[in-house]
Amino acid sequence: MHPKVAKPAARRTRRTHTPEFKAQVIEACLQPGISVAGVALANGLNANYLRRWVKEHREQTARNTVKGAVVVSRHVKPTALVPVTIEAPVARECGEIRIDLRRGATAVQMAWPATHAALLGGVLKDLLR
Repeated sequence: MHPKVAKPAARRTRRTHTPEFKAQVIEACLQPGISVAGVALANGLNANYLRRWVKEHREQTARNTVKGAVVVSRHVKPTALVPVTIEAPVARECGEIRIDLRRGATAVQMAWPATHAALLGGVLKDLLR
């Protein structure tokens, strides 16, 4: 019998990415509401590698911070703040809540303004005790 000879292990090739490509996908990940896994999938990357790149970018940015001044990386554009105006909710008439209650020989009919529905719960609790 011939002794079995082990086959040499296949060499894996490591992909390399340009700094521009890395900066582009990191910038995409830093946008609000964007999934790192989604960006990785769309660009054919492993999500764990992309998370590591984003983490390293954030650490590098933190190291570049000097006395409150941020040195912006030349590969990533800063995001602009957008002013937002929040208006108070407008109270509108929603109609009435109509309730018919019967308990034994007692019958109660109620019409309650829908705008004060929160108060109605307390009144019903007291009535039904």
